[in-house]
Amino acid sequence: MKSQVVNLTYEIELKPGEKLTLPESLVESLGAGSWIITIQPKSNSPVITRTHDAFLKGYAPEDEGLYDDYPTG
Repeated sequence: MKSQVVNLTYEIELKPGEKLTLPESLVESLGAGSWIITIQPKSNSPVITRTHDAFLKGYAPEDEGLYDDYPTG
């Protein structure tokens, strides 16, 4: 049995009175097997992605090499 993870995401907007139709490319890509189709409302708030920029900006140029002599295990 061949296994492959596939995750397709489509963002759509329905206007009042419109009905949902699936894109033909999606319908054609489905074959025999078990499928899970999830429909959820889009969040109105922006997605917040955490970064480590604060860590990288936390050292001043004069700190360069400060920990070079620290033994590593």
